Amino acid sequence: MATPINNTFYIPLEDVESEHCALIVDNGLDKIKNIDSHKVELNNNRAVITASKPEALPEAISAIRDLGYGVTTVKKTFPVLDMSCASCAVGVETAIQIQPGIVNASVNFATATVALEYLPNMITLAEIKNAVQMAGYDLLIDEDSKQTETLEEIHEKKFNQLKLKTLWAALLTVPVVIIGMFFMDIPYANEIMWILSTPVIVWFGKNFFINAWKQAKHRSANMDTLVALGTGVAYIFSVFNTLFQHFWHERGLHAHVYFEAAAVIITFILLGRLLEEKAKGNTSSAIKKLMGLQPKTVTIITRNEQQTTIPIDKVNHGDIILVKPGEQIAVDGVVTKGNSYVDESMLSGEPVPLLKKENEKVFAGTINQKGSFQFRAEKVGSETMLANIIKMVQEAQGSKAPVQKLVDKIAGIFVPIVIAIAFIAFASWVILGGENGFSQGLIAFATVLVIACPCALGLATPTAIMVGIGKGAEKGILIKDAVSLELSKKVNTVVLDKTGTITEGKPVVTDSHWVDESVVLKQILVSIEKQSEHPLAEAVIKHFDDNNSIVLEHFESITGKGISATIAGKKYLVGNKKLLFEKNITLSETLFEKAIHWSAESKTVIWFADDSQAIAAIAIADKIKKTSIEAIQQLQELGIAIYMLTGDNEATAESIAKKTGITNYKAEVLPEQKAAFIKQLQSEGKIGAMVGDGINDSTALAQADVSIAMGKGSDIAMDVAKMTIISSDLNKIPEAIKLSKQTVATIKQNLFWALFYNVIGIPIAAGVLYPLNGFLLNPMLAGAAMALSSVSVVSNSLRLKWEK
Repeated sequence: MATPINNTFYIPLEDVESEHCALIVDNGLDKIKNIDSHKVELNNNRAVITASKPEALPEAISAIRDLGYGVTTVKKTFPVLDMSCASCAVGVETAIQIQPGIVNASVNFATATVALEYLPNMITLAEIKNAVQMAGYDLLIDEDSKQTETLEEIHEKKFNQLKLKTLWAALLTVPVVIIGMFFMDIPYANEIMWILSTPVIVWFGKNFFINAWKQAKHRSANMDTLVALGTGVAYIFSVFNTLFQHFWHERGLHAHVYFEAAAVIITFILLGRLLEEKAKGNTSSAIKKLMGLQPKTVTIITRNEQQTTIPIDKVNHGDIILVKPGEQIAVDGVVTKGNSYVDESMLSGEPVPLLKKENEKVFAGTINQKGSFQFRAEKVGSETMLANIIKMVQEAQGSKAPVQKLVDKIAGIFVPIVIAIAFIAFASWVILGGENGFSQGLIAFATVLVIACPCALGLATPTAIMVGIGKGAEKGILIKDAVSLELSKKVNTVVLDKTGTITEGKPVVTDSHWVDESVVLKQILVSIEKQSEHPLAEAVIKHFDDNNSIVLEHFESITGKGISATIAGKKYLVGNKKLLFEKNITLSETLFEKAIHWSAESKTVIWFADDSQAIAAIAIADKIKKTSIEAIQQLQELGIAIYMLTGDNEATAESIAKKTGITNYKAEVLPEQKAAFIKQLQSEGKIGAMVGDGINDSTALAQADVSIAMGKGSDIAMDVAKMTIISSDLNKIPEAIKLSKQTVATIKQNLFWALFYNVIGIPIAAGVLYPLNGFLLNPMLAGAAMALSSVSVVSNSLRLKWEK
C-alpha cells in the first residue's frame, strides 16, 4: 500500500555543505526503521522522508542533529484555552502531534500552555490553531505581533549570524597575522597571538570541532573533520611550543608557532561559507520570483455583500474574491461576475492579455489589467497552478543528474584518503626531514587536511543543475528532474504530436469567400451559429461576431447536415454541401472551386445560403502555430530527426507535414501505437524526445527518454512529462536542448577544476616541491585556496545564468 501524501516530510537542513555531507545524512536516515523512503536534496537544503508513522519525523531530526548537522525548526510556547481536566491536555497534545510538520508538542495542564517545536516550511501557526479548535479547544496566538517566522527569514537570520561571526574572526585574525609575519621578535609575541587566536578557534570555530566529534562517533568523516584536525593540530602544537620552548631549544631547534595559520584557516573557511551561502541564495532566485507572484492578502465578498481583506492563507474553497485593476490574482478560480483582460504571460509566455468573462478560469500569479471582476476560489494554497509550478521547480532542483552518482562515490572516499595522505606526509617528514622533520611534518599534516576540498567537488554538479533548472523556469521551460536536463543534449530524434503541439488544438476560420459582403448577412450567420451546438460553430462566432445579434423567428437543427432558420420571413441555411444539394440551392462556380481547393488542404468547409443560392463558403481548420515551422526548422538544423504522429486522417496529416517541412509522419495512430513507435526508435539506438499535450500522449511521454508536455494541454500529460513548455511554443525545445548543453558543459568545467585543484594542491601541501626548490606551502594560504575553490565552482555555475 502506498504511503499517504500527507506523510511526506520536508526537513530543512543546516550545515549540509556538500554531497559528501548529504551522503552522511542519507546513511543516518537509513538506520531509522519508521522511515519508508528518504533522500537529501542538497540544492534545496532539505531532506525528504516518507513515513507511515508521525514519530518518524522527530526520530529523523534527532538522528540528523546527532550526526552534527542542524535542522531549522521553530520553538514557541502558547496559552491553551478551554481545558478543564488532565485528559483535555492529552486531547490537545494528540490533535497537534498528528499534524504534518510537528516535531514535538508538550501540553502543561497546570500552566495551561503548550510548548511547540515545528517545521516552519510544513505548517503554520494558523493551521496549528485550527487543529486545536477542531478538537474543541483554542490556542491563544497574538495576531498583531509577527509570531510566524518563515523559513526564508530563519535562513536570513542565520546568514547574518554567520556574517557577524566571520567579521569578528577576521578582526581578531588580522593582528595575529601581522605579528606572526612581521613582528615575531616583539616581547610576548607568542602569548599575544595565543590570546587573540583562542576565541577564533574555540568560539567562532567550535562547530567544526563539535561536528567532527559527532562524525567520529558514527565512524565517518567530512569537511569539518579535515578542518578540525588541521587547525586543532596547528593550535595545540603552537600552545605546546609557547609553554615549552626549551623542549626544542635543548635539541638545537627553533620553537615555531602557527597560531596565525590556525586562525586564518578558520576565518577563510567561515568567509568561504558566507560567500557560498550568498551564492546559493542567488541560485534559487527562480523559485523566489515565482513565490513573489502571489499576493499576501485578498479582498473577499462576504454573504452580506461586504468587502473584507484577509491573509491569503485564510482563503477557502468557494470564497468569492474581488480583483481590482492592476492586482495580482491570488488563487485559481472561475469568474462569477464582471470581466477584464488578464496578463497570463507568466504562465503562457504570451504578451497579449486575455479577456476573462463569466465562467472562464483565472490562475494565481496572473495580473489583472484595467477592469475589475469577482471570481470563486476553486484551488487554494498548494493546489494552485502557481504552487504546482513552484513545487515542480523545487523537486527538479533537488534531483540528481546521472553524473552526480559518480561524484557521490568520489566524495564518499575522498575524506578518508586525504586523512591517509596527511598521515603519510607527516610520517615521511619525520623519517626523511632531518632535524626539523617533526615540526615540518606537523605543518604538512595540517596543510594537506586544510587544502583538500570535498566541498568544491560536491558543489560542482548540484549548483550547475540548480542554476540550469532555474534559468529554464525563467524562460518558461519547467524541468522536473536533473536526468532530463542532462539527457536533452543527447537527443537526436524528436517525435511531435500534431493537435495542440504543432497546431493550436482548436478549430478556427482560416478562409472565407462571400458572394455578397453585406454586414447584415454576416450578422445573420453569427446569430444562427449562436443557437448551434456544433463544435465548429464557436469558430465562426469568434471570427465574424460584432456583438450585434438578430432575432430568429424559427430555428431547426438538421442532424448530420446543418441548421435551418427563418429571419424576417426569409429562410437561411448553414451546413454542409449535402444540405445544400438536398434543398436544391445554387452554387456559384467561384464558390465551388474555392471549396474544392480548401478541402484538398484538409479544411472543413461550411456553407451559408438563403432559400435559393449559396451566399458564402467558410473554411475551418486547426491552425498551425505561428512558431511551429520556425521551431521544426531549428531542430532540423541541429541535426535532429523529426517525426509527426497523429490520430487524424492521412490527408490532414500530409497537409500539415507539407506545410511544416516534416518528411516523416504517421496518421491514424492510436495512443499505444505512439508508445510502440518510441520504443522502436529506442531499439534502433536513438535518444528520443516525445512532445505532446493530451491524455492520448501520456503513454508515449512515459516511454520517451525525454518527455515534453505543452503547458496548455492536459494535466495528465504534464504529470507524466519530465519537462513542460508553459507557453506551448515549440521554439522552447531548441532552447531546452541548448540549455542542457550549457549546463552539462558547466558541470564538466566544475568537476575538472575541482579535481584538478585537489590533484595539484594536495601533493604541494604534502611538501613534494620541497626537495626541488625548498617550497613549503603555508597552511593559511592553503585555507584561502580551499575557500576560493568552493566559491569559484559556485561562481562558474552562476555564470550559466547570463549565457545566451
